[in-house]
Amino acid sequence: MGNKEISSLFSLKGKTIVLTGASGVLGNAIACGLAQLGARLAIMHLRTELSREILKRLDDAQGEYEVYRCDVLDKEALEACKNKILTRFGSIDILINGAGGNHPQSTTSASQSFFDIPADAFDWVMKLNLNGSVIPSQVFGKYFADQGKGNILNISSMNAFRPLTRIPAYSAAKAAVSNFTQWLAVHIAQEYSQKIRVNAIAPGFFLTNQNRFLLTDEKTGEPTERGKSIIDHTPLNRYGDPDDLLGAIIWLISDASAFVSGIVVPVDGGFSAYSGV
Repeated sequence: MGNKEISSLFSLKGKTIVLTGASGVLGNAIACGLAQLGARLAIMHLRTELSREILKRLDDAQGEYEVYRCDVLDKEALEACKNKILTRFGSIDILINGAGGNHPQSTTSASQSFFDIPADAFDWVMKLNLNGSVIPSQVFGKYFADQGKGNILNISSMNAFRPLTRIPAYSAAKAAVSNFTQWLAVHIAQEYSQKIRVNAIAPGFFLTNQNRFLLTDEKTGEPTERGKSIIDHTPLNRYGDPDDLLGAIIWLISDASAFVSGIVVPVDGGFSAYSGV
């Protein structure tokens, strides 16, 4: 295989990618990175508009994209959105389930014990992370099954490998996402097409709007005790940069990983490999 053929394995040029959850720090980086590679992006999120910063980065990337307002927990809305995407782009090749998050009331703290976590807060986290991957996979996975090919990428977390203190709902939800990824990879290949692959990435610790002030002091910017502990247990000795996710994502959604399905790839600076000793 020549160099040109090898590089073409990683090409996403002309591929239509549906991406949910693009308004967050990680989703923003994923969207802008894929746009720079010539992919056609159908960006779905719940807010009426993306921020000006994200839109500017997408415009600067000079990629083809369209933004759709859609709730990933609403199957009928997803079906309608899928039809709009097909009208706009003509086909769909890849689904990236990026929607997810935690709820403040599902976190243990000095003021709230595990025993007092409201059931609705726990349920909210489970629905957003697990159902928010399952339902889009039903809608777009059915389209992939009908056309006989496609690619689904879920976003799990290091919490699925090693549950962290304080966030029981998020840890449980992401463990479920990893399990669902493996289940769907087997099911869809055996029942529909071996040309449909399902994988996931498991980001380690990245500073986001959601966790920034758990890991750094809001006033001084210095690491909190939790932040220090994370860095001490990350052999690469830093938090991830959102762009650090792109290499693993490109590999998993491109033809370079044509014989890879049902795996969850840590992108964690070595956190999962370190025993602490």
